[in-house]
Amino acid sequence: MDLTQIAQLLDQTLSPDGHVVRASTEALDCLSSLPQFPFALLSIAAGGQNQGQRVAASTYLKNFARRNIEVSNGSSSRVSQEFKSQLMRTLLQAEASVLKILVEAFRIIVVAEFVKQNSWPDLVPDLRSAIQSSNVISNGASSELSTINTLTVLHALVRPFQYFLNPKVAKEPVPPQLELIAKEILAPLLTVFHHLVEKARANHGRKDLETEKILLLICKCLYFAVRSFMPSAVAPLLSSFCHDLIFILGSLSLDHGDTSEDEYLLRLKTGKRALLIFCSLTTRHRKYCDKLMQDIINCVLKIGKCSSNISLDFLSERIVSLAFDVISHVLETGPGWRLVSPHFSFLLESAILPALMLNEKDMSEWEDDPEEYIRKNLPSELEEISGWREDLFTARKSAINLLGVVSMSKGPPTVSSNNGSSASSKRKKGEKNKKNNQRSIGELLVLPCLSKFPIPSDATASDPKILKDYFGVLMAYGGLQDFLKEKKPAFTTSLVKTRVLPLYSFSFCPPYLVAAASWVLGELASCLPEEMSVDIYSSLLKALAMPDKKDTSCYPVRVAAAGAIAGLLENEYLPPEWLALLQVVISRIGNEDEENIILFQLLNSIVEAGNENTAIHIPHIISSLVDVISKSIHPSVEPWPHVVVRGFEALAVMAQSWEDFMLEKVEQNDSSEKKASGQGAIARALSALLQQAWLTVPLEAEASPPASCIDHSSTLLRSIILSVTGSSVIVELKLSELLLVWADMISDWHAWEESEDMAVFDCIKEVVSLHSKYGLESFIVRQIPPAPAPPVPQRSIIEAISVFVSEAILQYPSAIWRAFSCVHILLHVPKYSSETEGVRLSLAAVFCRAAFFHLKGVRSKPSSLWKPLLLAIASCYLCHPDTVEAILEKEGDGGFATWASAMAFACTHSSEVGLSAKSEIKLMVMTLLKMTERLLGVGNPSGGLLRDCFTSLIKTSIQLKELDEEMEEEENDEESEDDDNDDEDEDDDEIEIDDEESESEHEETEEQFLERYAQAASALENGTVEEGDAEDQEVEIELGSLEEADEQKMVISLIERYHHVLIKGQALSPELVSSFINAFPDSTSFFHQYM
Repeated sequence: MDLTQIAQLLDQTLSPDGHVVRASTEALDCLSSLPQFPFALLSIAAGGQNQGQRVAASTYLKNFARRNIEVSNGSSSRVSQEFKSQLMRTLLQAEASVLKILVEAFRIIVVAEFVKQNSWPDLVPDLRSAIQSSNVISNGASSELSTINTLTVLHALVRPFQYFLNPKVAKEPVPPQLELIAKEILAPLLTVFHHLVEKARANHGRKDLETEKILLLICKCLYFAVRSFMPSAVAPLLSSFCHDLIFILGSLSLDHGDTSEDEYLLRLKTGKRALLIFCSLTTRHRKYCDKLMQDIINCVLKIGKCSSNISLDFLSERIVSLAFDVISHVLETGPGWRLVSPHFSFLLESAILPALMLNEKDMSEWEDDPEEYIRKNLPSELEEISGWREDLFTARKSAINLLGVVSMSKGPPTVSSNNGSSASSKRKKGEKNKKNNQRSIGELLVLPCLSKFPIPSDATASDPKILKDYFGVLMAYGGLQDFLKEKKPAFTTSLVKTRVLPLYSFSFCPPYLVAAASWVLGELASCLPEEMSVDIYSSLLKALAMPDKKDTSCYPVRVAAAGAIAGLLENEYLPPEWLALLQVVISRIGNEDEENIILFQLLNSIVEAGNENTAIHIPHIISSLVDVISKSIHPSVEPWPHVVVRGFEALAVMAQSWEDFMLEKVEQNDSSEKKASGQGAIARALSALLQQAWLTVPLEAEASPPASCIDHSSTLLRSIILSVTGSSVIVELKLSELLLVWADMISDWHAWEESEDMAVFDCIKEVVSLHSKYGLESFIVRQIPPAPAPPVPQRSIIEAISVFVSEAILQYPSAIWRAFSCVHILLHVPKYSSETEGVRLSLAAVFCRAAFFHLKGVRSKPSSLWKPLLLAIASCYLCHPDTVEAILEKEGDGGFATWASAMAFACTHSSEVGLSAKSEIKLMVMTLLKMTERLLGVGNPSGGLLRDCFTSLIKTSIQLKELDEEMEEEENDEESEDDDNDDEDEDDDEIEIDDEESESEHEETEEQFLERYAQAASALENGTVEEGDAEDQEVEIELGSLEEADEQKMVISLIERYHHVLIKGQALSPELVSSFINAFPDSTSFFHQYM
């Protein structure tokens, strides 16, 4: 292979010219199929002319490995031993920039070859030898192998073992590969690690860059090795290793460390990894570290007292945060109380509270980056967390969590008994009662300590220390929800009334205190007494409407109030007046896009929680929101701004709430004129919004409207459809035009994995229903556009919808049931004329191909997924049997015979396939009738397929007749059953209450969780994921004109016409004949030979 050509192409991929990059990439893709291509990339990565070329070769090799190396069940990797050996040699000698990229390709191969298949026997011995021969380990300066490179390779090798590999096993043993790595490499490395730490200790603070890199890499490797498993070779060495980690943590100067130095920065990273290892040991492997916990606690307590240092950089703050986390984990273990309780006062006053107090860094973030301030200090359900996960962990958040754990801690019993046997007897009767009689640290220490800080007042408003300290007090209250749940409601009432709510009534209270107070109310939502709702909601509404001060933004105040209200609603802590809440929220919408996004989410929570209390106001609200959203819509911009997306989501929630409200009123026979006018107002507003979004681009133009908010837009469109009371309304709302655009949009929708577009299917059903009632222009056949547009026929509404449905069948497993429900509706509900029957034929062909393609993939094992697939093809067959037979035969794999045999199996094994609904069985009977009649026309009465079809027809007809009789009996018994159910409801309520109490007393253990998790993983592997939602499987299919067919008469008629062939030519069991005669006595004369 010409290395020069590949090198030139790699250089061209770095060109600023996009055309050159695309051309060179295509050329490389063409060469990638050659067997020597990956070897060429390795050669260039190792010895390319310049760094850019070497990096490009490494990057392409990484992407090449990602595309081509994949191991599934039973398959084997295609990576040769020669290539793996060359890759190892290149990695061990590569420069840092190349190594960083090339090791990703190595990791992909490791997962495929070593982790999944254990088929790289030389890997561990070769790597062990390389590490031993590397420059630092062997003390040979002339060694060609870099210790850092070898440890980087080891890091990539161990990394896949940080997680459990087989979720189907509740207690997964240590993988043998990891045991081998630990024995051959990690255990000896811990000795090296100890020597390096001793060397660092002897240097008295002087740090060596290479040594620090090695320490960090070894810590990373050990962290991945023990994060989930505990290799047997590592366990005996934990004591020495942990003491080395404690020394490293003790060497950190968090108060005045200079993180600008590379060496110290690496030491900080090593310290962070050490704390992560301690977290894993205390949570996953406690029995190996019980004797080490005292030393670990002493170490992390020293780190915790650095929390007051406001100049902490991100990494130093992360270390303090992890130190708090380690203490929390230790405190939750058996010996935790004994180890931590002597330090409670020090911990609270010198570590936790200083981390909670407001500092200058917070003040600058409030002004310069309010979103960052909110994310760190005022998190709520409304906040959209994104980005790097680790930056969510701050010292303040970990301190709040630790304070919650400390406050719940309970020491030894405070009441002793002189009668030891009596005390023992009481303990045996109920540990829970004994525990509840103990006073917690929250009551003994935390609350008394917090009460020392006075609440600010108008007289102390100018004292910054009081204000900043009380901010920390509010943060602390936010972490006490579990503690307060155990207290009587009066306790929480007193706390909130005296320590939180007064802040809202001061004439001058700093915004950051009001924001913190609002956040506290949201955090305590689950334990707030009902009698306080008036005061709490009035305070939060005051904060929600707080305007900006002269020089200070109050945006975080309003966001905190919105988050608190949402938290209260989620915990069913409802407002005394819904209208007042709605008025404040609506009045704030329309100012700033960032705030509108938050308010839209809050509005969703209000509408969902308010039900009929808010539904009556929805017509007015929607009209107001449409005006705001329309100002941000730009049809030529795709995707839409986030505020528009959130606005459409809020409108969809309200439209659904209004529909539920109207259905409830209809059931109560309360469909007043006011309700009808409300529906009309909603429809007009939503129609105007969709017209602006979709119809501003001419239908004939090449550009199309943005395919944004498909799901929510479908909900809005469905709401408009439900308001239609006549053809004039369709014209007024421009529904035909909107439906044309919508149908074209969903036909081109391919983002199946990005959103759950279930509302599209609901809208499809309403569109077909609307056409059946009033008729829609361009529904079945689209009119040719007038001049000057070219006279090219375009897709009609139903044709565009069929594209979406067929794509859903092929690509959208979770919506498979809804898609097939639409198949039946589209084929049978609309009335097709002789001129438009060709459209139905094309629909049947599209649906049949998609369904049969999917059926071929699952036919090896009967499952409930067979039902929608078979019935979809059945619907197509009833419309155009010739076309369906031709398509099935063309698709191969047995074609028509495969489908017909599957149909027969489904009828005789209905419990496995899941045939139960009357509409499903009726469709099956009519399809078998058609199949039997057409097979009789072929002239082969003794054929096995005809016998199976006729036998299945007999069985299914019996099943349908029995189902009809059962339904009649159920209707007759409904009244008596309703009376019985009323009596049973009270008993059920009592049982549910008892169940809830027992569940609260018996929480799920770790073993039970792992067992349940393993069972769920096994179920997922068996393919149940693709079966869609269970509730979708219970939906009755709509058969349109087929509903009127009398399938029983048709069956008898078929037997009457062909009984001399069907009965004499088939071997029917006497039991089956007897059952059929019992169900259909009129057929007795045709079965006289079985009598």
